[in-house]
Amino acid sequence: MRFGPLVTGLALATAATVAHAQDKVTILTSWYAQAEHGGYYQAIATGLYKKHGLDVTVKMGGPQVNAVQLIAAGQADFIMGKDFQTLAAIEQGVPLVTVAALFQKEPQGMVTHPDVSGLGDLKDKPVLMATSGRSTWWPWLKAKYGYKDEQARPYSFSMQPFFADRNVVQQGFPTSETYLAEKAGQKVKFFLFADDGYPPYGNTIVTTQKIVRDRPDVVQRFVRATIEGYKSYLADPAPGNALIRQENPKMEDDLIAYGVRRMKEINFLGSGDAAKLGVGTMTDARWKQTYDLMVGSGQIKPIANWQQAYTTQFVKDLRIMP
Repeated sequence: MRFGPLVTGLALATAATVAHAQDKVTILTSWYAQAEHGGYYQAIATGLYKKHGLDVTVKMGGPQVNAVQLIAAGQADFIMGKDFQTLAAIEQGVPLVTVAALFQKEPQGMVTHPDVSGLGDLKDKPVLMATSGRSTWWPWLKAKYGYKDEQARPYSFSMQPFFADRNVVQQGFPTSETYLAEKAGQKVKFFLFADDGYPPYGNTIVTTQKIVRDRPDVVQRFVRATIEGYKSYLADPAPGNALIRQENPKMEDDLIAYGVRRMKEINFLGSGDAAKLGVGTMTDARWKQTYDLMVGSGQIKPIANWQQAYTTQFVKDLRIMP
């Protein structure tokens, strides 16, 4: 069958448009825009997502946002997740799957006054923690050091109770609470749980098993571009920071700069297995440690399909080195 010049030209133009069409993707973050999310914003600002054929929208999370419900309902393609969250979802029959671990260390830790020598030195001290901490790191800390639930106190997301009581310790992140303490002129110590054996990864990329099955190429490109975004962000965060401040005007320049510095110092992206296997890498052994911790502490029941909580297929051959 022959086509006239006009029809042929239209067909070629349509084919070219399809070839360059970008896949629309939505990522839901875990909190308000901040330095820890910088790689996503950087990949937008520098055109990395576009380079990989993606049109990415970043939606901010927050205290009232249930990320698991939203992604299960199709309101997001990816979420910034946590290992405990994904394993619990599998137990509950929600088919989520982790496809990359951007941070080799979970950034959760403990802020203490200067007299504390380590995480094993908290006996008889009140521990301020959010509700989520009671079902994640607190069971691990109790089992490791023999602490009691009587020590647990509510954390109001204000550091004033901590500043007012020299015997109190509280949960925190090395990119925020320690900054607030320094700004208030308070001397503190910070102990990262991961440095004491806490096994979960941090800042993971989570999607649904259906998306992995139906759109593996999109997942692969999103993982690659996001990892490239984080490397670019730590090298020169200015493009990503401009978008972070646009999304979250309350984010102070000094706090963003502090967060970037601490991410580099702790080497969230390039420590552990990532030093040899590349940024984003995950191992069966690490996931098994986290699963065993959750089962051992009674947070989930033993489940036959727990390994569906993650797949290494998108990171095992990337080898994007720190």
